[in-house]
Amino acid sequence: MATRDPGPELRDQLESLAAQTHRDWRLIVGDDSRSDAARDVLAELARSHDVQIVRGPRTSAGGNFLSLLRGIDSAQQDYISFCDQDDVWLPDRLARGIAALGEGGPALYCSRTWVCNADLEDQHLSVRHTRPPSFRNALVQNIAAGNTILLNPVGAELAICAARELQVAPRHDWWLYQLFTGCGARVIYDAKPTVLYRQHGGNAEGANVKIRAKLSRLGCMLSGDWRCWIDDQCSALTASAHRFTPENQAIFDRFKRMRDATLLTRLKEFARLRLYRQSRAATLALWIGAVFRRI
Repeated sequence: MATRDPGPELRDQLESLAAQTHRDWRLIVGDDSRSDAARDVLAELARSHDVQIVRGPRTSAGGNFLSLLRGIDSAQQDYISFCDQDDVWLPDRLARGIAALGEGGPALYCSRTWVCNADLEDQHLSVRHTRPPSFRNALVQNIAAGNTILLNPVGAELAICAARELQVAPRHDWWLYQLFTGCGARVIYDAKPTVLYRQHGGNAEGANVKIRAKLSRLGCMLSGDWRCWIDDQCSALTASAHRFTPENQAIFDRFKRMRDATLLTRLKEFARLRLYRQSRAATLALWIGAVFRRI
């Protein structure tokens, strides 16, 4: 869990952790707060549960999560779940994810959420992603909401080792989706929600579900902000690209070259890459971004 000057929502989240049907867990908190408010609330949970608090890097929520990843012993063979300070987990959040991951190699589980207001009311489902997870999707879109991500032990080891290779701090959830698909690992997207995703004035990022939010994201693409985000993601991925499958290494190299090519070459290579987002409209926006060099 990454915390930074939390409000009363933190207590709701901690109560939802204590109510999990999967009982065998411990909470590691990176605290970026300027006061002891978070520590005081966490101390109450620590009376009955295993809670460890470490000082956060005070950079960003993503930087805090990545710092926590780097500090975990990769040999512990634990599942790792990411937890926001102001959400509420449904009781089967952990149990459902662990069951879905099953046995095998590195795997990442994520799910839809119930998007709600600050009072946990006006609940509506987040967008359902129907196209399969893949590296061709991950390069241009994140479908793995960070507050729903759960990694199996082999996947946790992959994430910890890759986090230690980073030179820049990317958007951690998008980076994980890119890393796992790039390595050919399993990504399981659950259409059933596992989290109440609370929307309020203090969100680090809001849910991309309403027309205003979608227009805002389109504005970020056209203004060049999105290209800067992809710059950061590419810089982060480059550090761990040696872990990718040969096919995805080739896709990643072509993607980076395409972004800086002349218009005609850029569009030809963009078509050959077969990148996609989860909706036709969003994929059309990709083409617009490719024309104007905004991806």
